[in-house]
Amino acid sequence: MSPLPAAALILLFMAALACGTPVFAVIGGGAALLFALVSDVSTANVIIEMNRLANAPGIVAVPLFIFTGFLLSESNASHRLIRLSNAMFGWIPGGAAVVAVLVCTVFTALTGGSGITIVAVGGVLMPSLVRQGYGRKFSTGIITASGSSGVLFVPSLAVIIYGMVTGTDIGNLFLAGVLPGALIISFLSGFGMVYGICRRVPVQPFCLGELKASIREIKWMVPLPFLILIGIYGGLISVAEAACVSAVYALVTECTIYREIKGSQLGEVAVKSMVMVGAILIILGTALALTNFMVDRQIPQKIMAGIISRIPDKVVFLLMLNLFLLIVGCLMDIFSAIVVVAPLIAPAAEVFDIDPVHLGIIFLANLEVGYLTPPVGINLFIANLRFNIPVVQLYKTVIPFLLLLVAALLLISYLPDISLFLLEITGRRELLLEI
Repeated sequence: MSPLPAAALILLFMAALACGTPVFAVIGGGAALLFALVSDVSTANVIIEMNRLANAPGIVAVPLFIFTGFLLSESNASHRLIRLSNAMFGWIPGGAAVVAVLVCTVFTALTGGSGITIVAVGGVLMPSLVRQGYGRKFSTGIITASGSSGVLFVPSLAVIIYGMVTGTDIGNLFLAGVLPGALIISFLSGFGMVYGICRRVPVQPFCLGELKASIREIKWMVPLPFLILIGIYGGLISVAEAACVSAVYALVTECTIYREIKGSQLGEVAVKSMVMVGAILIILGTALALTNFMVDRQIPQKIMAGIISRIPDKVVFLLMLNLFLLIVGCLMDIFSAIVVVAPLIAPAAEVFDIDPVHLGIIFLANLEVGYLTPPVGINLFIANLRFNIPVVQLYKTVIPFLLLLVAALLLISYLPDISLFLLEITGRRELLLEI
């Protein structure tokens, strides 16, 4: 396709998105239009790809993990997490800020979305932080910044979808994400502690009785992530089976042990979760069709050739990759970005000898930070709705947190051992290289 028609199509797609056209309609319609205009492949390929996705191994993990997340978000799981975190860390300077980061991280990992975290947990954390002496501006910033801090941890849906789209081992991605995720948490928590010390925010005295009580209250939730971790890394269950275990476990604990979700509510929870499943799967299916077109026209190879001719070395490539992915994460939801952009980036990264697992962590961490990036990072707009704070004011509020996350992102990008260390010591990296 010549440059002029290509530019016209890109402008058409961007205009459709700006007018509020659903993402799947733009991607699917764009794929069908491209197949019809510049390819010998039938437009039926869009439907074929959607059917192929529905039969893909491990696809059942997506609805099951989403259902688990909705069960937890509809219950009082967030309150139990906050109580336990306060009992464990409330006594240290800045402890309430550390609690906010940890609770948001765990809740995002379990529920699969920062939007759910900010809405469900933010309403509880905000008044708690303000009441303990943290400024409203700081409290808004740390909750908004932490809203997507669990993207790299088990059982994050983003990691599963990235692994499925790129063919990267999902277990390796989860293991590789532990230290980078911990680095992001430590940066945000450290900032919270410095703020607490500088503002002389009162601390909560440590109480062994409260700690024991909070552990008793949450004891049925604690085994869930460990069951998934041990099952996957021990080779006992696949990711799809882990998703089934998590859904059944959440169903049993929330409905029969805690009894916070009644049988009459299950239908409503299932409908809400499956609406999200449908939205994600239809975006994935249409995006795979678009990816198929790009592969058919050798677009990744052409992009790779252009990159190699203009970028001198790996250092510059990583910097440009970070800038590009921050923009992508700011403009697109994480699932659309994975299926559309990841297949384009992987070939170029391979030329610069970037480990595929390390690339996955860079990719996901960038999208995580992109959620906080002005002007249209999704976390900003969710926080705007949840806390009724003007978006322009939020831009100023999140700048210190954004700078911290960008610093962590650069460390993750330029120090691959942060991502690959656990793979090395467990022998999974050697096994991967042999394969």
